[in-house]
Amino acid sequence: MITPADIRQKAERLYLPMLGAWLAGAPFFPQEIAFRKPQAADDYLTLRAEVAALLAGSKAERGHGYSVVLQPRQTRSYGAQSLPARITIDSEVDLLWLVKKVAEVEQFKHDVAAIRAALPQLEAWLRQSPSQVITHAGAWPGLLHVCQYFLAHPRPARYARELPIPVHTKFIEEHTGILRRLLDVLLAPEQILAGEALFERRYGLRYDEPLLRLRILDPVLQSALSLPIADLSAPLSQVAQLNLAQRRCLVVENKLIFLTLPALPDTFALFGSGYAIALLRDAPWLTDCPLAYWGDLDAHGFDILSQLRLFQPTARSIMMDAATLAAFAEFVVAGKPYPATTLRGLDDAEQRIFAMLREQNLRLEQERIDYAYAVGQLQAAFSAR
Repeated sequence: MITPADIRQKAERLYLPMLGAWLAGAPFFPQEIAFRKPQAADDYLTLRAEVAALLAGSKAERGHGYSVVLQPRQTRSYGAQSLPARITIDSEVDLLWLVKKVAEVEQFKHDVAAIRAALPQLEAWLRQSPSQVITHAGAWPGLLHVCQYFLAHPRPARYARELPIPVHTKFIEEHTGILRRLLDVLLAPEQILAGEALFERRYGLRYDEPLLRLRILDPVLQSALSLPIADLSAPLSQVAQLNLAQRRCLVVENKLIFLTLPALPDTFALFGSGYAIALLRDAPWLTDCPLAYWGDLDAHGFDILSQLRLFQPTARSIMMDAATLAAFAEFVVAGKPYPATTLRGLDDAEQRIFAMLREQNLRLEQERIDYAYAVGQLQAAFSAR
C-alpha cells in the first residue's frame, strides 16, 4: 500500500502544476492521490501496520499534509475494518508543507509580483515558466533593471560594463541564459539579430571581437583606399565599415598561404574563413564583391565553401578540383571524419569531389600545393573580371 514517502513524491510532481494554476488564477485543490486500494486477501497484520503509518503521517495527526478517508471493508479473517479509500491534498498550505517549499513559494510570489509590476508584457512567459522564476530567485531586481534598459535603449552599442544599470559589472555575463529568454519575448524582432548565439551580438552590445586580418593585394587599390599599410587586423565591426564593394575578395584559412598570396589586380584577401562568414553577415557591401574561396581539399574545406555560399551564392572555389588533387596526389593524407553526406550550394563537380574525399577520408592541405602552381592558378583566376 502507499506510504507517506510515496505521497510526498507524488506531491513533488504536483508542485510546478500548482504554481502554474496559481499564476493563471485557476482552481487546483483538492488533489486526489492515486494508490492501490487494500484487498481482502492482503495480510491483515502487515496491512494494519501500513495503515497505522499512513494515518500517523496524515493531516489529522500532524496538522498539515494529506487527508485520508477511511471506509469500512470486510476482511477474510478479521471482519469489518476501516481501511483507506481516498487520499487527498486539500490546499496549497498542505502541499507546501509536504514538499517543504513554504519559503520558496513566498519568494516566488514576491518575485512574480515584482515582474508583473515592472514588465506586464511577460505575463504569458510567466505562466509557462514558473520554474525559471524560482531558479533565479534573488536576481529578479537586477534582471528587471536590465530588461527595462534594453526596452528603452535597444541595441545600445556599448559594453555591458558601460550600461547605466544598478547591477554589478558581471551581472549580465552571469545571467545571459535567462536574459536571452526574457529579451526574446520583450524586444521587437528587428531589435534582435536572429540566429546569433552570442548574447552581445544578438542584442547589440559591444564585446571583445575577434580580429579579422585583411591584405590588400593590389598597390593601386591600396592607394585608392588611402591605406598606409596593405596588411591590417581590426575588429570585425570595424572591418565591416570598410567599403570595398565591387572589389574582388579571396578568402583563405591558412596563415602561410595568406602571407604568401601574390599581387592580384583589384583584389583583397581575408584570413580566417569562420570570421569571413561573420563579416558577410555584418558588411552588406561584401555581398557585392566577387568572392573566391581557397581551402584545403577535404570534406571540411567544402563545408566552409558551402557556408560561404549561404551568404554569397556566386562564391567560387579555387584549386579545390579534381585536377589539383591529381597533380599533388603524392601529398594526400588521411583527413578527419565528416558526418554529412551532402552539402548545400556545391555544384555538380564540387559535390562529386566532396563525396569522394569524404568517403575515402582524404585531405590535401593547401601548403602541399606547389607555390609556382598556386601563383599561376591565382593569376589566371584573377587576371580578368
